[in-house]
Amino acid sequence: MKKTISAAVALSIFAAPAIAANLEHPLYMPYKGAVYSKTSAGVMYKITDDTDAQVNKNHDGVTEFPVWRVHEELGYGILDNLEAYAKFGYTHDGDIDRKGMHLGRAGLKYRAINTYSGWVWDLYADAQLGGISEMSGSYAANGFTYDNYSNGRWGFHVGTQVGKVWHKFSTAGFIEVLRTFGNDNNSIDVSAIAPLFGGLLPNEISVDLKSTTEVNAGLKMFYQLNNRWSFGGGLTYKHHADNGVEGLATDVNPTLLSVPQFQGFLASVEDMNDGFDEYIINLTAAYQLTDMTQVAIYGEYTFDTAHEQSQNGTDVKAEAGVRLNVQF
Repeated sequence: MKKTISAAVALSIFAAPAIAANLEHPLYMPYKGAVYSKTSAGVMYKITDDTDAQVNKNHDGVTEFPVWRVHEELGYGILDNLEAYAKFGYTHDGDIDRKGMHLGRAGLKYRAINTYSGWVWDLYADAQLGGISEMSGSYAANGFTYDNYSNGRWGFHVGTQVGKVWHKFSTAGFIEVLRTFGNDNNSIDVSAIAPLFGGLLPNEISVDLKSTTEVNAGLKMFYQLNNRWSFGGGLTYKHHADNGVEGLATDVNPTLLSVPQFQGFLASVEDMNDGFDEYIINLTAAYQLTDMTQVAIYGEYTFDTAHEQSQNGTDVKAEAGVRLNVQF
């Protein structure tokens, strides 16, 4: 009897277009022909840490609030065990005048195993869409200032997720690797330091950025209280690699390349020492409005450790918001 109940719950979560098709479930996958949308709007509160990069800009220990965040996830069931999806995210931080797309992914997820005892194994791969917009910012004596959240690089994710459904409780664990490809899709305003090189350095340059490899992993938990209310939580680890400059992409007067000060500048950004690691705790509570519509509130708190030239480290980082889920 227990196995029969577990199988029924699993099938209702993964396939049936009914109330139990809970889009907040970590193992949710649309049935063939179904379309879904998950739209989130949230606000983040941050207090910056005391890395060298923040201290040099006199921005250590500074509060940034509100930081507005919007996410959209779309998916389509090609088959009952094959999904096409896309994810996008946009951030606007008015305190540092930084805004732009921080997330862009599009790819496929394949359900390799879905047993009647509740075990699920997914494989997925998607394109990293950072190259849609160029990375932009400015460089001055006190360091680099970002205008947006794009790294300007294309790349790809490959990952896997394993999960188990019991009667009302479910768990899942995932790991994924991101590889980005170095390019010169960036625009850097260097007008503040250009006069130091006697007119040989233009006011705006592009550089060849190195490729990077990053890793994300996490655990998810989910509890279906009844056919209306459900709750979730999880812990996610994200490793963000150091960026680095391989050389100058902009054509300049060859004399500049032999100037010792400019050689020193290029050497200083060869390894930017700006990586950071995040440990994210998240909680959600969801309510089913109709058979096809669900609303959820979420909260996240992030602990992080940042390298000395990172501008992404924080002493406090918290986000809360609301999400509307619809299955068509």
